[in-house]
Amino acid sequence: MKSFKQAFESFCKKNSIKKNNEQLDLVEKFEEFDAIIKQDKTLLKKLFSKAPAQLGYYIHGDVGVGKTMICNEFYQYLDIKKKKTHFNKFMIEVHDYLQQNQKNDKAENLLTQYARALKEKINFLYFDEFQVTNIVDAMILGKLFESLFDEKIFILITSNIKINDLYKDGLQREQFLPFLKVIKEKIHEYELKGDVDFRKQDVTKINRFFYPNDKKALSSINQLFRKLTKDRKKLQKEIIIRGRKFPLEQFYDGVARFDFKELCDQNLGAEDYIEIAKFCKFIIIENIPNFHEGIANQQQRFITLIDVFYENRIKLMVSSKTSLEDISSASALEFVFKRTKSRLYELTSPMVT
Repeated sequence: MKSFKQAFESFCKKNSIKKNNEQLDLVEKFEEFDAIIKQDKTLLKKLFSKAPAQLGYYIHGDVGVGKTMICNEFYQYLDIKKKKTHFNKFMIEVHDYLQQNQKNDKAENLLTQYARALKEKINFLYFDEFQVTNIVDAMILGKLFESLFDEKIFILITSNIKINDLYKDGLQREQFLPFLKVIKEKIHEYELKGDVDFRKQDVTKINRFFYPNDKKALSSINQLFRKLTKDRKKLQKEIIIRGRKFPLEQFYDGVARFDFKELCDQNLGAEDYIEIAKFCKFIIIENIPNFHEGIANQQQRFITLIDVFYENRIKLMVSSKTSLEDISSASALEFVFKRTKSRLYELTSPMVT
C-alpha cells in the first residue's frame, strides 16, 4: 500500500497542483499521524515517551492555503471506520441525543454515553472548518471532547482560527475554557502558512455573481432563472424543522430562488439550511447587503448558510449591493468572513457543463 506521502504526490500530479514546502511538511506530519493510528508501537514510543499520547491534529491557516485539500486527501486515504462532518451538523446530532435522553440521566453522563456509542461506529472523526459561535455549544464542548478522547477516537480539525482564539469574546467564555484545556492537551496544533488560494487558480471571471442590485442584474438573473427552470415544474414545497414551517415559495424541482431576507432575517440556523440543501441543487440568493454591526446576526446566519451550502456543493447565483471583494463586515466577524467570501467565490464560479 502507498504511504500517504506517495498518495498525495499522485493526487497533486493527477490534478496539476503545485505543492509548497509548508504543505509537504504537513504531509510528513500526517505520515506520523497515520503510523499512530495504525498503532506503530515503535513510533509511539519514540514520539511520546516523555509526553501524553496525542489523539489528533488541529490545522489552522488562512483561506486558500490548502489545508482542506490536504486533510480531505488524508481522510480519503485512511482505511478505518471514519466520519467527516460539518461542526454545526455534528452539534445538532449531539443536542438531539441529549434532548431525546434527558429524562434518563444528567447531561454530563449522556455526553459520555454518546461518545461511547459513537466509538462503536467510528475510530476517526474529521471536522472541516471548525468554529464555535453560541453559548449552548460552548458549555458542553469540554465534557464532550473529553469523552471522545477517553474513547480513543482520533480527531482531525481544520479552521481559520487559532485554538486560543476560538469563541473569543463569546458570551460566558469561561464556560468554554474546559474545552480549550482538553483540546490543547490531546491535539497537535499546526499552522499551515501560504498565500495562494488554490480554489481560485485558473478562474478568470465570475458569471453568477451580479452587482450592484440594479435592473441589469435583475434582468440577468431572470434570464438565467428562466433557462434553469424551463423544463421543470413549479412545486409547492414546505420544509418542517422541529415544528417550524419554512415554505419554498419559488421551488422548481431542485432549483430555488430566495431573497436574502428570507434566509437570514428569520431565526434560522444550520439545521434549517441543511434541510434546504437536501432539496435544492441550484439556489439563487438576491440582495445580499453590505454587512455591519447593526446586522451582525444576519451576517452570522449568512456565514452558516454558505458553510452548509459549500459542504453540500450547492451551486449558487447571487446578487449583491457591491462586488464580492468589497462586501463589508461586522468587525467581530471580519476574520471568519474571509472564508465565506472565498467559498462564495467558488460556489458562484462558472459551471462545468
